[in-house]
Amino acid sequence: MTFNRRRFIKAAGAAAGASQLGFPAIVHSQAEPIRLGLLTIKTGALASGGIDMERGLTIFLKEKNYTMGGRKVTLTVADSGGVPAQARTKMQELVERERVHAVVGPLAAFEALAMDDYIRTAQIPTLPIAGAEDMTQRKANPWFVRATSTSAQCGHPAADYCAKHLKYKRMAAIADDFAYGHEMLGGFQKVFEDAGGTLAQKLFSPLNAPDYGSYIAQLKPDIDGVFLGFAGSNGFRFFKQFNEYGLKTPIVGGMTAFDEVALRNMGDYALGSISSCWYTAQLDNPINKRFVAAYRADNGYDPGQYASGTYLYGEVLYAAVEALKGRVEDKQAFIKALRAVRVETLRGPIAFDEYGNVVGNIYIRKVEKKDARLVNANIFTYSNVSQFWSYDPKEFLKQPVYSRDWPPMKA
Repeated sequence: MTFNRRRFIKAAGAAAGASQLGFPAIVHSQAEPIRLGLLTIKTGALASGGIDMERGLTIFLKEKNYTMGGRKVTLTVADSGGVPAQARTKMQELVERERVHAVVGPLAAFEALAMDDYIRTAQIPTLPIAGAEDMTQRKANPWFVRATSTSAQCGHPAADYCAKHLKYKRMAAIADDFAYGHEMLGGFQKVFEDAGGTLAQKLFSPLNAPDYGSYIAQLKPDIDGVFLGFAGSNGFRFFKQFNEYGLKTPIVGGMTAFDEVALRNMGDYALGSISSCWYTAQLDNPINKRFVAAYRADNGYDPGQYASGTYLYGEVLYAAVEALKGRVEDKQAFIKALRAVRVETLRGPIAFDEYGNVVGNIYIRKVEKKDARLVNANIFTYSNVSQFWSYDPKEFLKQPVYSRDWPPMKA
């Protein structure tokens, strides 16, 4: 091959790009910051949780001086508005314009489902708050790493606790009428019925329902309790109206119904209420105590699952990036390191299954009063809970994904 002037200039340019001041290309790339994206919701019904997501991740990054694996970290925040098409567009902007190495988010299951194919094509490590079941199940996305919970992962132990500890025989359930609500309620129904209980009624309300009076009026009188499968602030709004109607039927909340952010706006009528979640601000471990103290200092109230969720993802990212010594440009190595994380976190010990979903503790919580404020006290711990509960994964995956109509009603 003739090494002419044109080839020489091209080769010289490549060499210059690969080395500055005598450093090889790998060192030069690692001198650049690690770019993280946060895809959250700052407007609409889910905004309170979305704003807390930014607060939680920011606290973690400040603790680490915005440094992981020996490299500085930058954070770009995008607001999806809780609109699937906008969420996908914002994800594309983070990846293609901001050139992020990983994305924390999205918040909502319907957002995650809307961008599933793009995440696969872009091969971007994605760490979602969204619980969309099938993205770590039948249609597992290889770029997903979920450290929080699937929609139903906390609903399964809630149902078990209702049947075996509270001895409830007949229950009703109401949830938001979108993927997260369908899946959480479906998981609760499956385990409650398998444990011998009867789900006598299930209702679905719009995500932006202005009033729950008509749904409360429909609840059957001959039930032992009502399970709530709401997102954002909807559980708080439902329970407030439920109390105003003077009803005394016990309420059992899914992950967000009695979230700490909602709890601070409730009165003593919430005392004794039971819920199930992968987190409570009352967890007694050094990491969580430090996080809660920092969060309260910044915001004046306890963190809930949205803020703790992004702090948790900071812990996962930090462990993986440290293991890689900062080499996040190799996407395959990065996603492999993320899924290999085994670490103590603010929620307790976690690991990941072969589908990229967390295996960790789920807590049964009871609303109590402490230091003149309402808190979620941990009263029972289910250890090493997987997304498949106690079912055989292969048999579980043969069934349809939890939905509005599955499992079908038996009552």
